[in-house]
Parts: sequence; structure tokens; C-alpha cells
Amino acid sequence: METLQSPIIPTRASEYVPIQVTIEKMDIDVTYGPISDFMKDATVEEIWINSPERVFVARGGKSELTNLVLTHSDVKQLVDRILMWSGRRIDLSSPFVDAQLPDGSRLHVVIPEITAEHWCINIRKHLHRSLGLIDLANRGMMTAEISSLLTRSVKSGMNILVSGGTQSGKTTLLNALVSQAPVQERVITIEEVFELKPQLPDVVAMQVRTPNLQGDGEIPMRRLIKEALRMRPSRIIVGEVREAEALDLLIALNSGLPGMGTIHANSAKDAVIKLQTLPLLAGENISHKFIAPTVASALDLIVQVKLESDGNRRIHEVSWVTGRFEHDRAEIESLWKWNGNEYIRGIATDFPLENWWKG
Repeated sequence: METLQSPIIPTRASEYVPIQVTIEKMDIDVTYGPISDFMKDATVEEIWINSPERVFVARGGKSELTNLVLTHSDVKQLVDRILMWSGRRIDLSSPFVDAQLPDGSRLHVVIPEITAEHWCINIRKHLHRSLGLIDLANRGMMTAEISSLLTRSVKSGMNILVSGGTQSGKTTLLNALVSQAPVQERVITIEEVFELKPQLPDVVAMQVRTPNLQGDGEIPMRRLIKEALRMRPSRIIVGEVREAEALDLLIALNSGLPGMGTIHANSAKDAVIKLQTLPLLAGENISHKFIAPTVASALDLIVQVKLESDGNRRIHEVSWVTGRFEHDRAEIESLWKWNGNEYIRGIATDFPLENWWKG
């Protein structure tokens, strides 16, 4: 057993009482049971269970079927033990759960009748959250020149959108970018599940809240973005833009507040198109004619990342949002682009950072 001291809680204006909280330290072998070896294996990036007889892991960006065979009871007990740490639930009325585990891993579970027969479990381990841009460059995700460009872009207060597919390294890159912010800044992060761990002294992390058993108490990402603006932020970070919260983020960035986020898209061009489409979900009074100039003026850089067939994660494109728009589309120009063998400098010539191509 381990005793932790919680933050002091005021009972009266002049009285502060420290509260002693006793918790049991997580035992990996007990909590994860039959998959504990995979959780302790530093080469395993993700574990997923399609059925008790089909347990997969990912190493180096590539998936492999393990020889582990479970029972249906093993799978249910595993989920029950893990969810004890998350404070979230799963049942017929709420057949999905998305939660963070104490070690920082992300859990996602879906149960029948949403799935055809078996419980489907994904555990995504975050092995590279502490890596900086230079570390990622040394691992081949980018060149030193691109690392320097991104560092200077963050420090100058540019708004950056990281785009890519699932498991392409968006969150890892975003975490490295946020960590480059000046240390005197106050950073507010907003996520569905806590994943970002920027290496900064003044960080407030917030996550959405799902409804309770009565269907009440939900706090969506749009509400968190609005609340974050009341918390004296120097920079706002949205873990992933999926729905109508894109509108609130664009409005915040357009007010002069620097920020960053991630989005699922196949290219920098697709990311712009998607970011102009998602705000339309906020209501019928939102139009493309309003969104196009908003996107053009709110964003500065789009960084496209990709999980390649050999398992490597690489930046494939760094594009500049010029601030111009035409035919209800924000205009972008390439700064760097991966051609399959090397990075080619793009056509952009007026990017605000002087001599950006020199790194």
C-alpha cells in the first residue's frame, strides 16, 4: 500500500487541511494477468484482442498474431480489473469505453451486440511520449532541418495542425511540438482521454466526461474549449479534432491565441478540406463562406505524418497555410515533401520565418 498526499483543500478562507488518500499500487502481473508479459515488453506498441483465441500485438509498426489463447471469462475479468483504475464503465447501455490507464496506456473496449460475438479490446501503449523533436529526427521521422523549422515555428507562436492516419505518430509528434513552447507559457490541453504529457512547468490537462447511468453529466470537447479560454491560456492544445469542436478551436485560434491539434486525414490538402467541413456540424447557420477565410487566417502549418509499410513513421509533408483562399478553399503551399527517398523543398517562398530552408 502507498500513501499519497492530495492537494490541500480549503475548508474556510484561513484554514487548509491536507487530505490523506490511501491507494494500492498497481501490480502489472495481477491487473493484466495473461497479457502482462506484453505490457512489460518495451518493444510492444499495442495489444488487441479480437476474440479469446486471436490476440495480436504490434511491434515496430507491424502487427503479429501471438500464440496466446484465452477464454471468454479471461477476457471479461481482464476488462473488469483494468476498468477499476479508470473510473469508467461498460455495459449494455454503454457498450463502448475509452479510458487511460495508470501507466499512460489507452484502453478501448467494445462489447456485443455492437460486435458480432466477442469482446474487442485495444490497449495502446505510449512508449515515445517523452521524445523531443531532435529524438524523433534521430529516429528518422524527419530531418534535422525540419526539426529546426518546427521548433522555431512553435516558439514563434504559429498554429500547427498534425494530420495523418491511425498509428501514424500524430500524438507523439504533437507532444514533442508542445514541449517546444517557451517555459513561461501556460498550456491547456484538451483530449478525449489523457495522452499528452508535454515537458513544461505550467500545464493544465482536461479530458471529456461521458454521461452517467442516467444519461446526465456529459461534458463534451466543445465545452472544454470554451472553459479553457477562461483559464488564462498562453496556448491551447486539442488532442484530436473530430467533430463540431473544430469550430470552437478555429474561433479560439482566430482570436490570437496560439494552438495546436491533430486530425485524421490522408494529406495536408485533405486536412484543410476536413477542417472546413467539420464546423458545419455545429449548426445550419455555419457556411463554407464563413469557414474558408477563418481556416485561412487561423492556421499556419500542417504537418502530415504517415505509418509506412516497413513500420517506420515519417513526416511526409510540411505545408504552409498562406492566409489566402480561393473558391471557398484555404490555400496551402509545400515547404518540405518526402518523395520516397529524400525530402524535396517545396514551392513556398514567402513563409514568415526567414531562411526557413536552412534549418
